Amino acid sequence: MNRIEYSAEIADLLGRVRRRPIAGWPWRPGEDVPAGLPVKQSWGWLFAPDGRVLTLVNPRDGIVSLPGGSLEQEDGGDPAAALAREAGEEAQAVIGRPRYLGYLYDRVGSANGGHECARVRMAAALRRVGPSQPDPASGRHYRRLLVAPGLAVELLGWGPQGVSQARAAVAAAVAHLGVPASANETIEELPPAGCVLFG
Repeated sequence: MNRIEYSAEIADLLGRVRRRPIAGWPWRPGEDVPAGLPVKQSWGWLFAPDGRVLTLVNPRDGIVSLPGGSLEQEDGGDPAAALAREAGEEAQAVIGRPRYLGYLYDRVGSANGGHECARVRMAAALRRVGPSQPDPASGRHYRRLLVAPGLAVELLGWGPQGVSQARAAVAAAVAHLGVPASANETIEELPPAGCVLFG
C-alpha cells in the first residue's frame, strides 16, 4: 500500500475533520431527474489533471464538502450554472463544462421547504483557482485541498453511496477529461494566491 503524503499543517487540519451524519438519500446514477421533481442543489466532483478532486474544509467546524450548493434565480434552473457559480464563490474556482452524473432523491425535502426534491451530482475539470477569499454568501473561508476521490468519500463521510458517486465521477473524468483512473494519493493544499491546473 502506498503511503499518503501530506504536510504537518494538513495533518493538523485533517485531525479536526468532523463528518455530517449520512442523510440516506437514495442515489440515482445516470438517471434523469423526473419531470416535476425540482432540482434544489448541485454539487461537483472537480478534477485536477492527476485525478485528484477539490474538497473544501471549513477550519472553524471541520466539516468537509465538495463545491456546490443551492440553485439561485440567476442560475435559470440550470444545475451546471449553479455549480460553476458556487465553485467560484466558495473556492474561487473556474471549471470546465460540468457533466451530469445522477441525482440524490431527497424525500424529506430539507432543501425545499419540506417538499421532495433532487440534489444533482456533476463532474468537471478544475481549470484554475484564484486567490483564496471568504464565500460571499456565507462568510466561510474554506481551505482548498486536492485529494484522491476515495479519500474524499472518507472525509465527506458518505459511505458506500459515496463510493458509488465517486466511481461515477471518476469514470466520467477518465472518459471525458483524460485523467488517470488511479489518482495521485498526495494530499495537497492549493496555494492561497491561486494557481492554474488544466492549462
